[in-house]
Amino acid sequence: MRPSRWVRAFAIWMAFLAAPALADWPERPITIIYPYAPGSDGHARALAEAFQQEFGQGVVVVNRDGASGVIGMRTVAQAAPDGYTLGMTPMTPIAVQPHMVRNLGVGPESFAPICNVTDNILGLVVRANSPIHDARALVREAHRRQLSYGSPGPNSIPFIAVHRMAVSTGGDYLHVPYRGSAVSVTELLGGRLDFATIVVATGGAMIKNGQLRLIGVFSERRHPEFPNAPTMREQGIDVVQPSYAGLYAPRGTPEPVLERLEVACRRALDTEAFRRAAAAIGAAIDFRDRAELARLVDEEYTIFGRVLRELGVQPQ
Repeated sequence: MRPSRWVRAFAIWMAFLAAPALADWPERPITIIYPYAPGSDGHARALAEAFQQEFGQGVVVVNRDGASGVIGMRTVAQAAPDGYTLGMTPMTPIAVQPHMVRNLGVGPESFAPICNVTDNILGLVVRANSPIHDARALVREAHRRQLSYGSPGPNSIPFIAVHRMAVSTGGDYLHVPYRGSAVSVTELLGGRLDFATIVVATGGAMIKNGQLRLIGVFSERRHPEFPNAPTMREQGIDVVQPSYAGLYAPRGTPEPVLERLEVACRRALDTEAFRRAAAAIGAAIDFRDRAELARLVDEEYTIFGRVLRELGVQPQ
């Protein structure tokens, strides 16, 4: 036999040996790493609960935060590719951070996508007494004078959303970075900013009680909790900036395991417990299968690379 045939024969033999083990998967508890601090992980825990019922094995969520999600997702990338260690995360550590830090050890090539779970919809908010009532009015005002706005920090996804809007429509914007969306909302309410760009869930309670006005969202669809706020595209501003959160396994995880996990994910998102958990944090359920999530990761990685180069960001 030629070497290539030996390789194929060996692969077939190894698949034969692995088949019984994969048929019995999972045979022990599964860990889902959530690479951020406790408090915003309710949907991850609801997913774990659904998986536990689906597989008949324990599923535990471990919070391993730090470095904008990189520390936790690096743990996932370095784990054995056997389906027992997974990561649930927004795309930041996978599609943004690799453009900012050299030799990060995390990137699209590090993972096998399983399913997209939610879209943490981004939006523009103003004070309730602001004369700005929609995104078009905000852009017009930015052409008349400089508008100050807050975001969770330089090169964060909310910041990038406004940058893309400014490139698309023009206008004069002064970025004021903060450590988290909650602080920028406080500064906005205190009258020290003209608007803020946030994950809508962060200001959800204040939008509902009338302290804030949501004037537009950067998603492909309206936020289910705030259907009266139009998308940017509906307002003639051709910018979509999603903030997808998905489930990932280490690269090299066997296909049968990934298939079982994808099916379980689809079922989990249909449960009442998961719908309640997503609603509690203001996240919009947005199931995407493995192929679609892989496409989205590659697309967002390319987009963020281009935008960060436009901003002059050089990897450190």
